Amino acid sequence: MAFLRSFLGAKQIMRRESSSTPRGFMAVYVGENDQKKKRYVVPVSYLNQPLFQQLLSKSEEEFGYDHPMGGLTIPCHESLFFTVTSQIR
Repeated sequence: MAFLRSFLGAKQIMRRESSSTPRGFMAVYVGENDQKKKRYVVPVSYLNQPLFQQLLSKSEEEFGYDHPMGGLTIPCHESLFFTVTSQIR
């Protein structure tokens, strides 16, 4: 597991308003219950990272496999999402 030593990893995450997702990436919706969820596009390789898998476990606990947004929903604050993704290379 490789960690970035700077915040540059978070800059690799692209926020997209359109519905297209580039090949090798997946869309996730991030936000807590009361907060409007925002769509981010992250590399599929994040699925193999233990830190990202912890976020997925939290998502599974809350939603199971039925995600209300139609895509993968991660129920956490955006700052936590950025912290985790900035540590993943």
